[in-house]
Amino acid sequence: MTSTAPAPPRWSESQVLWLALALSAGAALSLGITRFAYGLLLPTMRTDLGWSYTLAGAMNTVNALGYLLGALCMPRLMQAYGSSRLLWLGAVLASVFMGLSGFFTDPAALLLQRLLAGSASALVFIAGGLLAARLGTVWPQRSGLVIGLYYGGTGFGIVLSALLVPQVLGWASEQPHGWAWAWWALALACGLATLVLLWPAGQLQGLAPPVAAAAAGVANPFRWRCFGYALAGYGMFGVGYIGYMTFVIALLREQGAGATAITVFYALLGLAVLASSRIWAGLLDRYKGGQVLALLNALLGLATLLPTLSAHWGVILLSGLLFGGVFLSLVASTTALVRHNLAPAAWGNGISAFTIVFAFGQMVGPTVVGLIADGPGGLARGMVFSALALWLGAVLAWRQQPLRPADLQRAAPPAPPAVPASGP
Repeated sequence: MTSTAPAPPRWSESQVLWLALALSAGAALSLGITRFAYGLLLPTMRTDLGWSYTLAGAMNTVNALGYLLGALCMPRLMQAYGSSRLLWLGAVLASVFMGLSGFFTDPAALLLQRLLAGSASALVFIAGGLLAARLGTVWPQRSGLVIGLYYGGTGFGIVLSALLVPQVLGWASEQPHGWAWAWWALALACGLATLVLLWPAGQLQGLAPPVAAAAAGVANPFRWRCFGYALAGYGMFGVGYIGYMTFVIALLREQGAGATAITVFYALLGLAVLASSRIWAGLLDRYKGGQVLALLNALLGLATLLPTLSAHWGVILLSGLLFGGVFLSLVASTTALVRHNLAPAAWGNGISAFTIVFAFGQMVGPTVVGLIADGPGGLARGMVFSALALWLGAVLAWRQQPLRPADLQRAAPPAPPAVPASGP
Protein backbone atom coordinates (compact mmCIF):
# COMPACT_ATOMS: atom_id res chain seq x y z
CA MET A 1 0.00 0.00 0.00
CA THR A 2 1.39 3.42 -0.92
CA SER A 3 0.90 6.61 1.05
CA THR A 4 0.34 10.01 -0.41
CA ALA A 5 1.53 13.34 0.97
CA PRO A 6 -1.22 15.48 2.47
CA ALA A 7 -2.47 18.34 0.35
CA PRO A 8 -1.07 21.79 1.25
CA PRO A 9 -3.35 23.89 3.48
CA ARG A 10 -5.66 26.30 1.68
CA TRP A 11 -4.27 29.48 3.17
CA SER A 12 -4.82 32.79 1.45
CA GLU A 13 -1.83 34.74 0.14
CA SER A 14 -2.11 37.22 3.00
CA GLN A 15 -2.12 34.37 5.55
CA VAL A 16 1.03 32.89 4.00
CA LEU A 17 2.77 36.26 4.15
CA TRP A 18 1.76 36.83 7.77
CA LEU A 19 3.04 33.36 8.69
CA ALA A 20 6.35 34.06 6.93
CA LEU A 21 6.64 37.40 8.70
CA ALA A 22 5.97 35.78 12.09
CA LEU A 23 8.45 33.04 11.26
CA SER A 24 11.08 35.71 10.56
CA ALA A 25 11.21 36.31 14.32
CA GLY A 26 13.34 33.15 14.35
CA ALA A 27 16.01 34.73 12.13
CA ALA A 28 15.80 37.94 14.18
CA LEU A 29 16.40 36.01 17.39
CA SER A 30 19.04 33.55 16.18
CA LEU A 31 21.26 35.88 14.14
CA GLY A 32 20.19 39.51 14.55
CA ILE A 33 20.18 39.31 18.37
CA THR A 34 21.93 36.16 19.62
CA ARG A 35 24.88 36.42 17.18
CA PHE A 36 25.34 40.04 16.15
CA ALA A 37 24.17 42.11 19.15
CA TYR A 38 27.33 41.11 21.03
CA GLY A 39 29.31 43.56 18.90
CA LEU A 40 27.37 46.41 20.53
CA LEU A 41 28.30 45.21 24.02
CA LEU A 42 31.92 44.32 23.26
CA PRO A 43 33.52 47.77 23.84
CA THR A 44 31.84 48.28 27.21
CA MET A 45 32.51 44.74 28.42
CA ARG A 46 36.12 44.87 27.27
CA THR A 47 36.76 48.12 29.17
CA ASP A 48 34.96 46.97 32.32
CA LEU A 49 36.49 43.48 32.46
CA GLY A 50 39.96 44.32 31.14
CA TRP A 51 39.78 41.97 28.18
CA SER A 52 42.22 41.79 25.32
CA TYR A 53 40.82 41.95 21.79
CA THR A 54 41.80 38.30 21.42
CA LEU A 55 39.51 37.28 24.28
CA ALA A 56 36.76 39.58 23.04
CA GLY A 57 36.95 37.94 19.61
CA ALA A 58 36.98 34.48 21.14
CA MET A 59 33.46 35.14 22.47
CA ASN A 60 32.14 35.12 18.90
CA THR A 61 34.46 32.28 17.88
CA VAL A 62 32.88 29.95 20.45
CA ASN A 63 29.43 31.21 19.44
CA ALA A 64 30.18 30.08 15.88
CA LEU A 65 31.49 26.76 17.22
CA GLY A 66 28.23 26.32 19.10
CA TYR A 67 26.29 26.98 15.91
CA LEU A 68 28.29 24.32 14.07
CA LEU A 69 27.72 21.78 16.84
CA GLY A 70 24.01 22.53 16.83
CA ALA A 71 23.85 22.18 13.07
CA LEU A 72 25.62 18.83 13.16
CA CYS A 73 23.11 17.55 15.73
CA MET A 74 20.09 18.65 13.69
CA PRO A 75 19.48 15.47 11.64
CA ARG A 76 19.05 13.35 14.77
CA LEU A 77 17.10 16.05 16.60
CA MET A 78 14.80 16.51 13.62
CA GLN A 79 13.92 12.83 13.64
CA ALA A 80 13.19 12.95 17.36
CA TYR A 81 11.31 16.24 17.71
CA GLY A 82 10.43 17.74 14.31
CA SER A 83 11.00 21.27 13.00
CA SER A 84 8.20 23.08 14.82
CA ARG A 85 9.13 21.80 18.26
CA LEU A 86 12.83 22.51 17.71
CA LEU A 87 11.98 26.05 16.60
CA TRP A 88 10.39 27.12 19.86
CA LEU A 89 12.57 24.89 22.05
CA GLY A 90 15.70 26.45 20.56
CA ALA A 91 14.19 29.92 20.98
CA VAL A 92 13.47 29.30 24.68
CA LEU A 93 17.02 28.00 25.26
CA ALA A 94 18.61 30.91 23.38
CA SER A 95 16.60 33.38 25.48
CA VAL A 96 17.75 31.68 28.69
CA PHE A 97 21.42 31.61 27.71
CA MET A 98 21.33 35.27 26.64
CA GLY A 99 19.88 36.20 30.03
CA LEU A 100 22.42 34.10 31.95
CA SER A 101 25.24 36.04 30.27
CA GLY A 102 24.30 39.01 32.45
CA PHE A 103 25.05 37.09 35.67
CA PHE A 104 28.72 36.27 35.02
CA THR A 105 31.98 38.20 34.77
CA ASP A 106 34.31 35.19 34.62
CA PRO A 107 35.54 34.73 31.01
CA ALA A 108 35.17 30.93 31.13
CA ALA A 109 31.52 31.19 32.17
CA LEU A 110 30.78 33.80 29.51
CA LEU A 111 32.50 31.69 26.86
CA LEU A 112 30.29 28.77 27.87
CA GLN A 113 27.16 30.92 27.62
CA ARG A 114 28.15 32.09 24.13
CA LEU A 115 28.79 28.47 23.09
CA LEU A 116 25.39 27.33 24.37
CA ALA A 117 23.61 30.31 22.86
CA GLY A 118 25.23 29.51 19.50
CA SER A 119 23.99 25.92 19.66
CA ALA A 120 20.46 27.02 20.55
CA SER A 121 20.43 29.64 17.79
CA ALA A 122 21.35 26.93 15.26
CA LEU A 123 18.19 25.01 16.20
CA VAL A 124 16.09 28.14 15.66
CA PHE A 125 17.69 29.31 12.42
CA ILE A 126 17.76 25.91 10.73
CA ALA A 127 14.30 24.80 11.85
CA GLY A 128 12.88 28.17 10.81
CA GLY A 129 14.55 27.93 7.40
CA LEU A 130 13.10 24.48 6.81
CA LEU A 131 9.62 25.63 7.82
CA ALA A 132 9.95 28.67 5.54
CA ALA A 133 10.89 26.40 2.63
CA ARG A 134 7.84 24.23 3.32
CA LEU A 135 5.61 27.29 3.63
CA GLY A 136 6.87 28.37 0.21
CA THR A 137 5.35 25.23 -1.32
CA VAL A 138 1.88 26.49 -0.33
CA TRP A 139 2.38 29.50 -2.62
CA PRO A 140 4.97 28.27 -5.14
CA GLN A 141 4.67 31.32 -7.42
CA ARG A 142 6.07 33.53 -4.63
CA SER A 143 8.19 31.02 -2.72
CA GLY A 144 11.24 33.29 -3.12
CA LEU A 145 9.37 36.11 -1.36
CA VAL A 146 8.34 33.79 1.48
CA ILE A 147 11.90 32.58 2.04
CA GLY A 148 13.25 36.13 1.66
CA LEU A 149 10.89 37.37 4.37
CA TYR A 150 12.24 34.74 6.74
CA TYR A 151 15.92 35.53 6.21
CA GLY A 152 15.14 39.25 6.24
CA GLY A 153 14.19 38.83 9.88
CA THR A 154 17.92 39.06 10.63
CA GLY A 155 17.65 42.73 9.71
CA PHE A 156 14.80 43.21 12.17
CA GLY A 157 16.97 41.74 14.91
CA ILE A 158 19.88 44.04 14.03
CA VAL A 159 17.64 47.13 14.03
CA LEU A 160 16.08 46.15 17.36
CA SER A 161 19.52 45.60 18.89
CA ALA A 162 20.69 48.97 17.57
CA LEU A 163 17.75 50.74 19.18
CA LEU A 164 17.89 48.80 22.43
CA VAL A 165 21.49 48.17 23.49
CA PRO A 166 22.97 51.71 23.38
CA GLN A 167 19.99 53.07 25.30
CA VAL A 168 20.28 50.43 28.01
CA LEU A 169 24.05 50.87 28.25
CA GLY A 170 23.58 54.62 28.69
CA TRP A 171 20.89 54.17 31.34
CA ALA A 172 22.96 51.61 33.29
CA SER A 173 26.34 53.32 32.87
CA GLU A 174 26.57 54.16 36.59
CA GLN A 175 25.65 50.63 37.68
CA PRO A 176 28.36 48.03 38.48
CA HIS A 177 28.78 45.93 35.33
CA GLY A 178 26.01 47.93 33.71
CA TRP A 179 26.38 45.92 30.49
CA ALA A 180 24.57 43.05 32.27
CA TRP A 181 21.32 45.01 31.88
CA ALA A 182 21.80 44.95 28.12
CA TRP A 183 22.06 41.16 28.16
CA TRP A 184 18.84 40.98 30.15
CA ALA A 185 17.11 43.38 27.78
CA LEU A 186 18.22 41.27 24.82
CA ALA A 187 16.99 38.13 26.59
CA LEU A 188 13.61 39.82 27.04
CA ALA A 189 13.56 40.66 23.32
CA CYS A 190 14.35 37.00 22.57
CA GLY A 191 11.53 35.95 24.88
CA LEU A 192 9.06 38.16 23.02
CA ALA A 193 10.27 36.73 19.71
CA THR A 194 9.72 33.25 21.13
CA LEU A 195 6.09 34.12 21.87
CA VAL A 196 5.66 35.31 18.28
CA LEU A 197 7.10 32.01 17.01
CA LEU A 198 4.49 29.93 18.83
CA TRP A 199 1.88 30.83 16.21
CA PRO A 200 3.76 29.79 13.01
CA ALA A 201 5.25 26.77 14.80
CA GLY A 202 1.76 25.53 15.61
CA GLN A 203 0.31 26.34 12.19
CA LEU A 204 3.15 24.69 10.25
CA GLN A 205 3.55 21.62 12.45
CA GLY A 206 1.66 19.33 10.09
CA LEU A 207 3.04 20.75 6.84
CA ALA A 208 4.81 17.93 5.01
CA PRO A 209 8.32 18.43 3.54
CA PRO A 210 8.57 18.63 -0.25
CA VAL A 211 8.69 15.16 -1.78
CA ALA A 212 11.82 15.98 -3.80
CA ALA A 213 13.71 16.97 -0.67
CA ALA A 214 12.62 13.90 1.23
CA ALA A 215 13.20 11.34 -1.52
CA ALA A 216 15.25 8.38 -0.36
CA GLY A 217 17.52 6.10 -2.28
CA VAL A 218 18.39 8.64 -4.98
CA ALA A 219 22.05 8.79 -6.00
CA ASN A 220 23.73 11.94 -4.73
CA PRO A 221 25.89 13.57 -7.41
CA PHE A 222 27.41 16.23 -5.17
CA ARG A 223 31.22 16.21 -5.15
CA TRP A 224 33.32 18.53 -3.01
CA ARG A 225 36.04 18.78 -5.62
CA CYS A 226 33.69 20.19 -8.25
CA PHE A 227 32.83 23.12 -5.97
CA GLY A 228 36.34 23.60 -4.59
CA TYR A 229 36.82 27.24 -5.60
CA ALA A 230 33.35 28.30 -4.44
CA LEU A 231 33.77 26.44 -1.14
CA ALA A 232 37.14 28.10 -0.54
CA GLY A 233 35.69 31.51 -1.43
CA TYR A 234 32.80 30.99 0.96
CA GLY A 235 35.14 29.89 3.73
CA MET A 236 37.06 33.16 3.33
CA PHE A 237 33.76 35.02 3.53
CA GLY A 238 33.22 33.38 6.93
CA VAL A 239 36.69 34.54 8.04
CA GLY A 240 36.21 38.11 6.84
CA TYR A 241 32.62 39.10 7.50
CA ILE A 242 32.49 38.05 11.17
CA GLY A 243 35.55 40.18 11.97
CA TYR A 244 33.61 43.24 10.80
CA MET A 245 30.40 42.34 12.67
CA THR A 246 32.35 41.61 15.86
CA PHE A 247 34.63 44.65 15.97
CA VAL A 248 33.20 47.46 13.85
CA ILE A 249 31.39 49.07 16.81
CA ALA A 250 34.58 48.93 18.88
CA LEU A 251 36.43 50.63 16.00
CA LEU A 252 33.79 53.37 15.78
CA ARG A 253 34.03 53.92 19.53
CA GLU A 254 37.80 54.28 19.20
CA GLN A 255 37.20 56.87 16.48
CA GLY A 256 34.99 58.88 18.84
CA ALA A 257 31.48 57.88 17.72
CA GLY A 258 28.81 58.43 20.37
CA ALA A 259 25.79 56.34 21.31
CA THR A 260 23.46 58.12 18.88
CA ALA A 261 25.86 57.73 15.97
CA ILE A 262 26.32 54.03 16.71
CA THR A 263 22.56 53.52 16.92
CA VAL A 264 22.05 55.19 13.53
CA PHE A 265 24.91 53.25 11.93
CA TYR A 266 23.78 49.84 13.18
CA ALA A 267 20.09 50.48 12.49
CA LEU A 268 20.85 51.49 8.89
CA LEU A 269 22.95 48.36 8.48
CA GLY A 270 19.96 46.32 9.62
CA LEU A 271 17.58 48.13 7.27
CA ALA A 272 19.97 47.42 4.40
CA VAL A 273 19.77 43.72 5.28
CA LEU A 274 15.99 43.92 4.91
CA ALA A 275 16.34 45.41 1.42
CA SER A 276 19.15 43.17 0.22
CA SER A 277 17.09 40.23 -1.03
CA ARG A 278 15.39 42.43 -3.62
CA ILE A 279 18.62 44.08 -4.74
CA TRP A 280 20.49 40.93 -5.80
CA ALA A 281 17.64 38.59 -6.79
CA GLY A 282 18.18 39.09 -10.53
CA LEU A 283 21.88 38.25 -10.40
CA LEU A 284 21.23 35.13 -8.34
CA ASP A 285 18.84 33.89 -11.02
CA ARG A 286 21.08 34.82 -13.97
CA TYR A 287 24.57 33.54 -13.10
CA LYS A 288 25.23 29.84 -12.56
CA GLY A 289 28.92 29.91 -11.58
CA GLY A 290 30.80 31.74 -8.82
CA GLN A 291 30.39 35.23 -10.31
CA VAL A 292 27.87 36.52 -7.75
CA LEU A 293 29.80 35.04 -4.83
CA ALA A 294 32.93 36.76 -6.15
CA LEU A 295 31.22 40.14 -6.68
CA LEU A 296 29.61 40.20 -3.24
CA ASN A 297 32.85 39.14 -1.51
CA ALA A 298 34.63 41.99 -3.28
CA LEU A 299 31.98 44.52 -2.21
CA LEU A 300 32.12 43.28 1.38
CA GLY A 301 35.90 43.71 1.36
CA LEU A 302 35.42 47.32 0.30
CA ALA A 303 32.78 47.91 2.99
CA THR A 304 35.14 46.43 5.60
CA LEU A 305 38.09 48.58 4.54
CA LEU A 306 36.24 51.92 4.40
CA PRO A 307 36.20 52.64 8.18
CA THR A 308 39.97 52.14 8.31
CA LEU A 309 40.52 54.74 5.56
CA SER A 310 38.41 57.55 6.99
CA ALA A 311 36.44 58.38 10.13
CA HIS A 312 34.22 60.78 8.15
CA TRP A 313 30.58 60.09 9.02
CA GLY A 314 29.52 59.75 5.39
CA VAL A 315 32.18 57.09 4.79
CA ILE A 316 31.12 55.19 7.92
CA LEU A 317 27.46 55.18 6.88
CA LEU A 318 28.39 54.04 3.37
CA SER A 319 30.34 51.16 4.92
CA GLY A 320 27.36 50.05 7.02
CA LEU A 321 24.84 50.35 4.19
CA LEU A 322 27.05 48.48 1.75
CA PHE A 323 27.84 45.74 4.25
CA GLY A 324 24.22 45.26 5.29
CA GLY A 325 23.06 45.27 1.69
CA VAL A 326 25.44 42.46 0.73
CA PHE A 327 26.31 39.94 3.42
CA LEU A 328 23.12 37.86 3.67
CA SER A 329 22.73 37.86 -0.11
CA LEU A 330 26.18 36.29 -0.26
CA VAL A 331 24.78 33.43 1.82
CA ALA A 332 21.89 33.15 -0.64
CA SER A 333 24.34 33.06 -3.57
CA THR A 334 25.72 29.69 -2.43
CA THR A 335 22.21 28.24 -2.23
CA ALA A 336 21.58 29.53 -5.75
CA LEU A 337 24.86 28.00 -6.95
CA VAL A 338 23.84 24.61 -5.58
CA ARG A 339 20.35 24.84 -7.06
CA HIS A 340 21.68 25.82 -10.49
CA ASN A 341 24.22 23.01 -10.72
CA LEU A 342 22.77 19.99 -8.91
CA ALA A 343 19.66 17.84 -9.00
CA PRO A 344 17.18 18.50 -6.16
CA ALA A 345 18.16 15.26 -4.40
CA ALA A 346 21.70 16.65 -3.96
CA TRP A 347 20.79 20.10 -2.68
CA GLY A 348 20.93 19.05 0.97
CA ASN A 349 24.49 17.75 0.75
CA GLY A 350 25.57 20.74 -1.31
CA ILE A 351 24.23 23.28 1.17
CA SER A 352 25.68 21.20 4.00
CA ALA A 353 29.18 21.44 2.54
CA PHE A 354 28.95 25.22 2.25
CA THR A 355 27.63 25.43 5.81
CA ILE A 356 30.60 23.48 7.16
CA VAL A 357 33.34 25.52 5.47
CA PHE A 358 31.56 28.74 6.41
CA ALA A 359 31.35 27.70 10.05
CA PHE A 360 35.06 26.94 10.23
CA GLY A 361 35.90 30.29 8.64
CA GLN A 362 33.57 32.04 11.05
CA MET A 363 35.39 30.44 14.00
CA VAL A 364 38.79 31.61 12.75
CA GLY A 365 37.91 35.21 11.94
CA PRO A 366 37.17 36.87 15.32
CA THR A 367 40.16 35.38 17.14
CA VAL A 368 42.64 36.22 14.35
CA VAL A 369 41.34 39.79 14.07
CA GLY A 370 41.56 40.10 17.86
CA LEU A 371 45.16 38.85 17.86
CA ILE A 372 46.09 41.38 15.18
CA ALA A 373 44.23 44.17 17.00
CA ASP A 374 46.22 43.50 20.18
CA GLY A 375 49.42 44.27 18.27
CA PRO A 376 50.71 47.38 16.46
CA GLY A 377 48.08 49.05 14.32
CA GLY A 378 45.14 48.02 16.52
CA LEU A 379 41.66 47.35 15.22
CA ALA A 380 42.26 49.11 11.92
CA ARG A 381 44.91 46.56 10.98
CA GLY A 382 42.58 43.74 12.03
CA MET A 383 39.90 45.13 9.70
CA VAL A 384 42.43 45.22 6.87
CA PHE A 385 43.01 41.51 7.45
CA SER A 386 39.24 40.92 7.18
CA ALA A 387 39.08 42.88 3.93
CA LEU A 388 42.01 40.91 2.46
CA ALA A 389 40.32 37.63 3.43
CA LEU A 390 37.15 38.72 1.63
CA TRP A 391 39.07 39.77 -1.49
CA LEU A 392 40.92 36.47 -1.52
CA GLY A 393 37.51 34.83 -1.33
CA ALA A 394 36.41 36.89 -4.33
CA VAL A 395 39.40 35.72 -6.40
CA LEU A 396 38.77 32.09 -5.49
CA ALA A 397 35.02 32.26 -6.16
CA TRP A 398 35.58 33.91 -9.57
CA ARG A 399 37.32 30.73 -10.73
CA GLN A 400 34.24 28.61 -10.01
CA GLN A 401 32.63 27.63 -13.32
CA PRO A 402 29.14 26.19 -13.88
CA LEU A 403 29.24 22.42 -13.76
CA ARG A 404 28.56 19.94 -16.52
CA PRO A 405 27.38 16.35 -15.89
CA ALA A 406 30.80 15.08 -16.95
CA ASP A 407 32.43 17.15 -14.19
CA LEU A 408 30.43 15.35 -11.54
CA GLN A 409 31.20 11.92 -12.95
CA ARG A 410 34.97 12.51 -12.98
CA ALA A 411 35.17 13.98 -9.49
CA ALA A 412 35.92 12.54 -6.07
CA PRO A 413 33.55 10.41 -3.93
CA PRO A 414 30.30 11.89 -2.58
CA ALA A 415 30.08 14.22 0.37
CA PRO A 416 29.23 12.95 3.86
CA PRO A 417 25.56 12.90 4.99
CA ALA A 418 23.75 16.20 4.80
CA VAL A 419 23.42 18.72 7.58
CA PRO A 420 20.07 20.48 7.11
CA ALA A 421 21.53 23.96 7.45
CA SER A 422 22.60 26.93 5.42
CA GLY A 423 24.49 30.11 6.02
CA PRO A 424 25.24 31.62 9.39
